[in-house]
This record gives sequence, structure tokens and C-alpha cells, in this order.
Amino acid sequence: MSATGQARAVTPRQVVAAKGGTPLVCLTAYTTPMARLVDTHCDIALVGDSVGMVLHGLPSTLGVTLDMMIMHGKAVRRGLEHALMVVDLPFGFYEESPEQAFRNASRMMAETGCGAVKLEGGETMAETIRFLTGRGIPVMAHVGLTPQGVNTFGGYTVQGRGKDRDRVLADARAVADAGAFAVVLEKVPEALARRITEEIAIPTIGIGASAACDGQVLVADDMLGMFTDFRPKFVKRYAELGAEASSAIEAYAADVRARRFPAEEHVFGETPKAAPKGDTK
Repeated sequence: MSATGQARAVTPRQVVAAKGGTPLVCLTAYTTPMARLVDTHCDIALVGDSVGMVLHGLPSTLGVTLDMMIMHGKAVRRGLEHALMVVDLPFGFYEESPEQAFRNASRMMAETGCGAVKLEGGETMAETIRFLTGRGIPVMAHVGLTPQGVNTFGGYTVQGRGKDRDRVLADARAVADAGAFAVVLEKVPEALARRITEEIAIPTIGIGASAACDGQVLVADDMLGMFTDFRPKFVKRYAELGAEASSAIEAYAADVRARRFPAEEHVFGETPKAAPKGDTK
């Protein structure tokens, strides 16, 4: 049973109702198989623009396009029955105006079947959030470190330290007041994340923030040890699937070169034999 207490598909309204209760569980998903795994255990499946780095080898999220997000959104939708599907609006597809954001967000929802979109930015995006939510598009906000603003921040640095805490706090208040149903707090000091969680009425979803947040999100490939280009401090590795996959591929290559694979049980003879269920003769 999820934090929302629902066996049926989670909705943004149910996410809001989970404020202050059992923490919400969120992981990224970019493919149908991963969506099926996430759906079993999570309240929210985020089709993040991190897909550009994790699956497409891009140096940042800035090169991700709307078509890429729609393609991965469709794939994830096929694997979900329970979790709320939220899809990132990529850089350059919503900042120009509320009208641009609505045009692209409505296309995203229509073509992927997602239940909400996510966009980055605080006070500067409040008008856009209000515009979208007023027209039937649920919005998850994202403040603190916003990866699409990496060039402005000068890297993936902690946000909200010292005098900067007032800016991040104001951003969180602004998106809540504008109608966002939840807000991601990324890479902000623990005390600030705790304060924001206590002060705003919508759930906070932490990533590099605080256990006091109303939920947590990680990139699934990070916590599974499949994406190893870098390892942020806030990532806990629950498995090392990348290393296991590398060992398996090494063993396969050795078997092929030594002609140990395919073995007798993997090839077909002149006379048909009883095949395992689901196989062909």
C-alpha cells in the first residue's frame, strides 16, 4: 500500500492529501520495464529530463527536447497502473511565456497520458504555474538547485546557504501560492528544507534535502548503481547493477571467444525436441 493509502491510480489531489503523513516515494522511470518496477512500490513515477544524461549520454539536461520527453513518457505510461506519472518540461519549452508553457504541457499530457508536468523555477515561474493550473494542468514545481539552470549557478552546487536561503524560501512559497500540488527541493541545506516543509501547505519532495520532507525522489539508475558517471552525495546505492552487468557481459564475451556459447542446449538439431514452454522448436 502506498503513502496515499490507495490501490488505484494516484492523483495530484491525493499527493496533496499526503502532506505531513507517510512520506511519498518517487523514482524516475524512462522505459516500460523500469516503469513496471517503479509502479509496484512508488507513489510517483517521474519521467525526468535526466533521461538525457542517463540514457542519451548528454553532458547536461539542456539538450533534451519535447519530442524526447514525449517518447519516453509514452513508454513509461505503458508500464504504470498505480503511480502518478509526472513528466518534466524540458529547457526552452516553457520559459518564454505562460502560453508557450500551456501549448507544450497540453501536448505532453495529450500524447503521453501523464497526470501532471514538472517545471523548474520559483518566483519567476509563479505566473506560469498559475496559468497552467487554472487551465487544468497539474504542476509539480522544482526549486533550490534546478539542473536546467546549471550554467547560471556555475555547476551543481548547493543552493540556499547564508543569505541565499531567503531566495529559496521565497521560491518555495511562490510556487505553493501559485497552485503547484507539490515541490521538489533539490540540494538545499537540511535546516532550510525542514523549514520549507513546515511552512508551505503542499508536499515537499526532497533530493539532497531532508528526511523531514514529505517525500523523497532519486534517479532510479543512480540508486541501482546503473549510472556511474558521477555519484552525488545525496545518492544512496541500494544495488550495484552496473558492476553486475559488466561482469555478466565479460563472462558472455569470454564464452563466445572460447566457443563455450552457444552450447548444445542453446542450438537446434535436425529432429525437433520438446521445447520449453514459451520457446519455439
